[in-house]
Amino acid sequence: METPKTIPEVRDRIDTIDDTILELLKERLSCAKMIGQLKNETNRAKWDPQRELEIYQRLREKNQDFFPHKALYSIFHEIITTCRLSQRKTSVAYLGPEATFTHQAGVKYFGQTAKYQPFESIIEIFQEVDKERVDYGIVPVENSIEGAVTSCLDSFLNYNVQICGEIQLPISHNLVCRSGNMEDIKTVASHAQPLAQCREWLRKNMPDIPTLPVFSTGAAAQMAANNPNVGAIASSLSATTYNLQVVVKGIEDYQGNTTRFLVLGRKSPQKSGADKTSILVGLINRPGALNEILTILSAKNIDLAKIESRPTKGKLWKYLFFIDMVGHMEDPVISEACTILQQICAYYEWLGSYPRSGEMESKGTDR
Repeated sequence: METPKTIPEVRDRIDTIDDTILELLKERLSCAKMIGQLKNETNRAKWDPQRELEIYQRLREKNQDFFPHKALYSIFHEIITTCRLSQRKTSVAYLGPEATFTHQAGVKYFGQTAKYQPFESIIEIFQEVDKERVDYGIVPVENSIEGAVTSCLDSFLNYNVQICGEIQLPISHNLVCRSGNMEDIKTVASHAQPLAQCREWLRKNMPDIPTLPVFSTGAAAQMAANNPNVGAIASSLSATTYNLQVVVKGIEDYQGNTTRFLVLGRKSPQKSGADKTSILVGLINRPGALNEILTILSAKNIDLAKIESRPTKGKLWKYLFFIDMVGHMEDPVISEACTILQQICAYYEWLGSYPRSGEMESKGTDR
């Protein structure tokens, strides 16, 4: 093919390429629907994380860093999730209203084409998944600055759900209001976590302005949209969604602020090769009980990603421990260790095995 020499010729070539891409996308969607029909006939799970990981790895190798890697991942992530969701529309419960960080995490994980349903509390999301009124739920579980979201951890005791995935979302907080003028703000509203993550900035810059904890950053943005004297700590997406002006960007006290979200469902996915396993255990009240568990995991050479304690309510043991291990329950060492823990712990529950956050995006890259 002769190389185009003028701008109109190059633009014509781009139009031809775009038309080809569109036809191939339509063909890929048809293939995905065919796969869904075949999976229905064999009663196989719709989501195969190992297959998706293999696709990303193959594309990265073929790309050889010609096309920017993060952009390539983002493009194919949307294509893959759209094709997967074409097999059956997926419903996702999230901590609403629209444009919260939880909503953003859901879109990052499931893409734009899932059916998103907002709820006012983390408990409601657990309930919706437990009662199978939605396919999945998205809940925040911990923040790199403020630590664990305790209502999420406690809910695992009361509802029959499993962890199917995780998302890590960089968090940047903005002070927003209707006018864009700080002088108009008489109250600052937000979720308790963002208020805590911005407490030093608020103390230095708005020392006489009271804060109001509400159930989500989206709800705070809605309040600001309805009241000219309310400022909200919210995302840039919230400002756009509710027609607010950004007063000050990035008011969080520490850089590197990241929140980890969990994807809740009824059944954990198959092994991907880059997984994490979460369990919940209660210890018998005797000296050295926690050390005994850690020794068992260490002897199996199991890498712990997290351990978090929570006081119990009206139980024989005093604390429950949430433990995240690197690996899948199908891995022999994880399975063997968990079998031992079942025998020696006063309480044991497998919360799920799932692909680690960012593995599909960063697999094969310098980290």
